[in-house]
Amino acid sequence: MSNNFASSSSNETSPVKKGSVTTVASTYFSEQIPIPDADNYKMFSFRKLWAFTGPGFLMSIAYLDPGNIESDLQSGSVAQFRLLWVLMGATILGLLMQRLAARLGVVTGMHLAEVCYRQYPIVPRLLLWLMVEIAIIGSDMQEVIGTAIAIYLLSDGKVPLYAGVIITIADTFTFLLLDKYGLRKLEGFFAFLILVMAVTFGYEYIVVAPNQAQVVKGLFVPYCEGCGSKQLLQAVGVIGAIIMPHNIYLHSALVKSREVDRSKRPEIREANKYFLIEAIIALFISFLINVFVVAVFAEGFFNQTNHDLFEKCEAQGNPHASVFNNTDQEISVDIYKGGVFLGCKFGIAAMYIWGVGILAAGQSSTMTGTYTGQFVMEGFLNLKWKRWQRVLLTRTIAILPTVFIAIYEGIENLTVMNDLLNVLMSLQLPFALLPILTFTSAKGLMDEFVNGRTTKILTALLAIVVIAINLFFVVEYLEKLPDHWAAYLGVAIVVACYLLFVLYLVSLCTS
Repeated sequence: MSNNFASSSSNETSPVKKGSVTTVASTYFSEQIPIPDADNYKMFSFRKLWAFTGPGFLMSIAYLDPGNIESDLQSGSVAQFRLLWVLMGATILGLLMQRLAARLGVVTGMHLAEVCYRQYPIVPRLLLWLMVEIAIIGSDMQEVIGTAIAIYLLSDGKVPLYAGVIITIADTFTFLLLDKYGLRKLEGFFAFLILVMAVTFGYEYIVVAPNQAQVVKGLFVPYCEGCGSKQLLQAVGVIGAIIMPHNIYLHSALVKSREVDRSKRPEIREANKYFLIEAIIALFISFLINVFVVAVFAEGFFNQTNHDLFEKCEAQGNPHASVFNNTDQEISVDIYKGGVFLGCKFGIAAMYIWGVGILAAGQSSTMTGTYTGQFVMEGFLNLKWKRWQRVLLTRTIAILPTVFIAIYEGIENLTVMNDLLNVLMSLQLPFALLPILTFTSAKGLMDEFVNGRTTKILTALLAIVVIAINLFFVVEYLEKLPDHWAAYLGVAIVVACYLLFVLYLVSLCTS
């Protein structure tokens, strides 16, 4: 790893100086939360922890977006409880990456996109920006899909899918008004949405009452007895859904909302400690919610047939019963069918409660995606846009294909998009992992807070695993391509460009 990265930065920018906050055109931090007893570093303080609490919970929402929920229920329906240990491992790895992101923001006073602007030459910087934007738009599409499906379920199909998609434009601008009431109130609102998810999905967990011994075994015994390619693909999808590339950029920015005097090393060290504690608490809560969803569908959906569920839905008079009225024996599960299943097996109230949880997941992740887009654009391009202009651009890009599919293809293909978008998230991961590893391992940037050897090794191994996963996805995708030389040539060119850029970033890590 480079220890003098800051000194070898692009000619366009100057090295980072400690003790100074060098925000590039930031529009989010109009206020900063003061830290009580800032000069007392010796004792643990719940008052201080409370002052630092907020950024980690906003970050954790990305672990609960509709794409994650869909990955969870598919994991339960395909492998029962046998992939819970993968979910836990992915969450722990996610915590490692979020720790590095928060540390970068605290120590340098800049978030990851701003550091990229200062340290990378213009061409790789613009390529990185495009990759992160693709990840943000992909995540935005998942949020739009989740919200539209939730509205469709809650209205018993009376609000068509395309209308639900369009509604997400208005609700995003409505939620943007929230930050005018202060940062703490905004963070409190996000905490409320997480509480809604915990209550709704926790309710489903209690109603379904999965086998607790099997849940514990799935969590702590790394096995997958009888698993095949389908379960392996789902395990890979869990990792791609949990560790979101743009979330690393988001967390490195959110920590700047607390007052930290970077001229005082003990104050930086203390901020790192409290942000880590907060991240552990927030991700533990998000992990429990994900476990609830996996376990519910592991218990109730595993080895079910469409015929079985259709009869139960008809008996219950469920308005969405027709979704299971087909000749296929094997069920392809998604967040829409999952809600219908709960309503058929455990009463219509369970379906509506599921819809409320999905709506909360979609709305909360919509807002964090909006802020991430703002930070990324300002950081990489040193460009300041009004937030509504930024939202209009990315939300329009996300909504157009989603509306098209909702109108012409229907809910089946709309939900299938979530799987493809999870794959897209995994493909973008190296473009967050490699920069954060590079910068937090650079002595010139981090000084005494530079990564230790263990952290470097773990993060490097994670990057290798992610790149291997991406190649696995490419191989899987090749099997679905038309048998024509032009299709294979196009994929080969894209893969070659992708690998070359990844290798370039790796070379910066190891130079």
